[in-house]
Amino acid sequence: MQIIDEDLFNQVAGRARATPRRRMNHNFHAAAEDNPHRFLNVLLRGTYIRPHRHLHPPKSEAFLVLEGVAEVIVFTQQGEISARYRLGGGKVWGVDLAPGVWHTVVALTDRVVCYEVKPGPWEPATDKEFADWAPLESDPAAQAFLAKIALAGP
Repeated sequence: MQIIDEDLFNQVAGRARATPRRRMNHNFHAAAEDNPHRFLNVLLRGTYIRPHRHLHPPKSEAFLVLEGVAEVIVFTQQGEISARYRLGGGKVWGVDLAPGVWHTVVALTDRVVCYEVKPGPWEPATDKEFADWAPLESDPAAQAFLAKIALAGP
C-alpha cells in the first residue's frame, strides 16, 4: 500500500523544483506495462506542458486536483481554445478527457498536485501526439505561448 499524504507531496515537489521542467510524476503503478497507470503529477507554477492528445492508441485520461488550482485547456484541431476548466479551490475538482482531445494543464498556484489515471501500457513512441501548432518544451517561445493561453478565452 502506498500512502498519499503531505510528505509525499513535499518529496515530489522537491524533485520538481530540481528539474528545469518544473514538474514531476510519482508513479503508483509498478511498471510501464501495468494497466491502468496511476500517479501523482506535481506541477509548479511556470511549467509548460505542450498541448497533446492520446489518439493512437486511443486513451482516456482523468485528472483530479488534490492541492492547488490548475486549468485544463482544451483545443480544436487548429489550436484554438475551445474550453477551459478550473480545477481545485472551488466546485470542480477534476476532468475525465476522452481519447483524442487536444489539451494541456496550467498551474495557477505555486504548487498543484494532481492525481492522474490513464490506460497502460506506456510506450514512449505512442503515448502522446504533440500539437504541431504549439512550441516544443525546449523552445524559447514556450513561455510566451503559456502566458498567451493562460490569458486567452473562451
